[in-house]
Amino acid sequence: MWYEVFSFACEGCEKVTFNIPSELEADKIVGRVNLKECLRSADLIQSGDPDFRVLDDGSVYTASNVVLSDENRSFTIWLSDTKTQTQKKIKVLLERQKKVLRKRDTKEAVLRRSKRRWAPIPCSMQENSLGPFPLFLQQVQSDAAQNYTIFYSISGRGVDQEPLNLFFIEKDTGNLYCTRPVDREEYDIFDLIAYASTADGYSADLPLPLPIRVEDENDNHPIFTEAIYNFEIPESSRVGTTVGVVCATDRDEPDTMHTRLKYSILEQTPRSPGIFAVHPSTGVITITSHYLDRESVEKYSLIMKVQDMDGQFFGLMSTSTCMITVKDSNDNAPTFKQNTYEASVEENAYNVEILRIPVEDKDLINTANWRANFTILKGNENGHFKISTDKETNEGVLWVVKPLNYEENHQVILEIGANNEAPFTRDVALRMAAMNRALVTVHVRDQDEGPECSPAAQYVRIKENSALGSKVNGYKAYDPETRSSNGLRYKKLHDPKGWITMDEISGSITTSKILDREAMTPRNDLYNITVLAIDQDGRSCTGTLVVNIEDVNDNPPEILQSSVTVCKPKMKYTDISAVDPDEPIHGAPFYFTLANTSPEMNRIWTLTKVNDTAARLSYQKNAEFQEYSVPITVKDREGQSTTKTLRINLCDCTHPSQCLAARRSAGVILGKWAILAILLGIALLFSVLLTLVCGVVSAKKKSFPEDLAQQNLIISNTEAPGDDKVCSGNGFMTQTVNNSGQGFCGTMGSGVKNGGQETIEMAKGGHQTLESCRGTGHHHTLDSCRGGPAEVDNCRYTYSEWHSFTQPRLGEKLHLCNQNEDHMPSQDYVLTYNYEGRGSPAGSVGCCSEKQEEDGLDFLNNLGAKFITLAETCTKR
Repeated sequence: MWYEVFSFACEGCEKVTFNIPSELEADKIVGRVNLKECLRSADLIQSGDPDFRVLDDGSVYTASNVVLSDENRSFTIWLSDTKTQTQKKIKVLLERQKKVLRKRDTKEAVLRRSKRRWAPIPCSMQENSLGPFPLFLQQVQSDAAQNYTIFYSISGRGVDQEPLNLFFIEKDTGNLYCTRPVDREEYDIFDLIAYASTADGYSADLPLPLPIRVEDENDNHPIFTEAIYNFEIPESSRVGTTVGVVCATDRDEPDTMHTRLKYSILEQTPRSPGIFAVHPSTGVITITSHYLDRESVEKYSLIMKVQDMDGQFFGLMSTSTCMITVKDSNDNAPTFKQNTYEASVEENAYNVEILRIPVEDKDLINTANWRANFTILKGNENGHFKISTDKETNEGVLWVVKPLNYEENHQVILEIGANNEAPFTRDVALRMAAMNRALVTVHVRDQDEGPECSPAAQYVRIKENSALGSKVNGYKAYDPETRSSNGLRYKKLHDPKGWITMDEISGSITTSKILDREAMTPRNDLYNITVLAIDQDGRSCTGTLVVNIEDVNDNPPEILQSSVTVCKPKMKYTDISAVDPDEPIHGAPFYFTLANTSPEMNRIWTLTKVNDTAARLSYQKNAEFQEYSVPITVKDREGQSTTKTLRINLCDCTHPSQCLAARRSAGVILGKWAILAILLGIALLFSVLLTLVCGVVSAKKKSFPEDLAQQNLIISNTEAPGDDKVCSGNGFMTQTVNNSGQGFCGTMGSGVKNGGQETIEMAKGGHQTLESCRGTGHHHTLDSCRGGPAEVDNCRYTYSEWHSFTQPRLGEKLHLCNQNEDHMPSQDYVLTYNYEGRGSPAGSVGCCSEKQEEDGLDFLNNLGAKFITLAETCTKR
């Protein structure tokens, strides 16, 4: 027997006990033992009972149908490590599951069993069970059954939820049954709830969660995720290189033997040589041979197999095809024609080519496997050089891109490396490591240089508002040959505001103006001055002197708002804010107060803080609608303050824009009234002047003849020049126009248009209508005009005739004058009695002559305010 192979005593591990049914079919799991704890290095596992087999993970399965005739059965599992000749054993005890007894002999036994039973009891059933159905699962009992008659019921998925009526429980006994087979891949667990109640519906115990787990059966084949896999691998890949990964899935229960898959290669085409292997657990395909040449074989075909139950013969399996394409790789590295090169360059030169480095490469020309990439491996830590590739010749071109300094380095040694755009294979990289590097020695030639401004920007600090003449250190340059500043002169090239002067010898600076940090645009603490350093030979360099102006608190905060409109009562307050141009350390928080301490101002307005830079101005409810001038003082954290008077328009509105529109509208109305007032004043002044002039003329001129005094309305052309002018005793003037000898009287109110005069005349015997006389200088007469000369007596009419003619026409004229431009009655309408335009519907009244008797003009008193001026003019004084 195999026990004789070992010559040492066996060590035992912990005993394992399994509770199993009295009958078990073949290939049913019994349980699992922990092999790692007993012997981790075991490579041989054997079962002492041929009816049972043990897998690598410790799972114990039945090899054939097993029937437990008695209570217990045991066997031994042997673990062996053939390398160290170590052996251990595990004792396995099989106990048959006991049925629950309904009778309880003692109170102690009842209490112990009841605590164990009315709790979540682990329960399981086999997937795809063959029955017989209904299949008994377990018995549920409650502690209350010892005192009451208990009825049992269940609910949950499989009872009153899909799948319906899969489980039921005997009401009196609590026995739980399954009615048909279950597929674990569809339902892996059923969470039932068991209830215990008395006959009258009283709940004797809390509901009991009753999970029923479905034990998996290996009823699903593993399936590859793809029918055909396609992979690519570069030629000359080293052993162990991953080609690709194949993967399969199994619907059976995870982490069990039913889903433990093992991969293998069934067939490779072409068969020889065997180049590929697959990891049995992960499905990773790798290269196992050094020989992989695309020029020999371009494609390989693999038939892949996957099998569950960890690849054991009784496991389920499936296959797939894997196509592997071999790609060309860079198996020839570029090589330098020689190992060392030399070049030279003058100091301070840059962007110049100093050397070309040729290489050889056996790969295909003008491909990524042939084109070279050059790299400076060592010696270019300061970035003075760069190397590029000439695409036509595949040469390396070495450039100086940053000036070299002879005083620092007389020569520079560079190590140049070359490789291809495509990466090398591992073997080529090892083989060609000593051949793809070269050394280049660059000699630096000396030059006489000018001064050096280093660093280019140098910093000094000056306080803002420092006194004039304040002196501080300035800019310093040096001669690179002597490393000294002696003999250098300094000149200020650019000073934006002319704030400083610079000493030519030392480079120190002196303030020539008061420095104001807030005056710089854009506002900045740094003030840049451009400096020129010159040596004795006139060579120069340029640097920047950066003056850091330290801020002082020389500016009070300023309130941003000047006028504010507040709509009452919709707006209860308005917020005001302030800014301080100084640094934040001299600025916020601000303190706002009312500058006017009068009781009235303090009664209406109050200030409250909003944040560090804003305050809220609120008014009392009884504040009146008007514009207020509110002086407000704002102070920064160091006490700098200023006072500003805000114009607050407290307005009855819903939006501030309404108040602004109302103010603009009010301004336009006041403008019109002002213009009308001015025009009215001018009209009144003009009428007074006319009255005075007419009175003076009447006093100086002769009176009319007696026969003319009876005339009431005559032709009047007062504005036209004339030869003969006389004035009657009543103050009216007669005039002859165009030598016609026709007499008329007039006032100063007649107008002239296009060289003609407006006239009003009444010819004896004429028609009493408004007609036009189109003779020279005559228009708009009351009657047709007689052609030729006319005597003065011909124009005389009696008062009754004149009154009957003028009364209706004056009424019509008065009505029209009392209307505005929209033909609406006007209460105070200022009119000028002048030329009214051609075709006026009211005609024109040039003058009204007075009757010699004074009481003949009394009717003028009834004409209204608009004819007062006319009446005064025509009344005899």
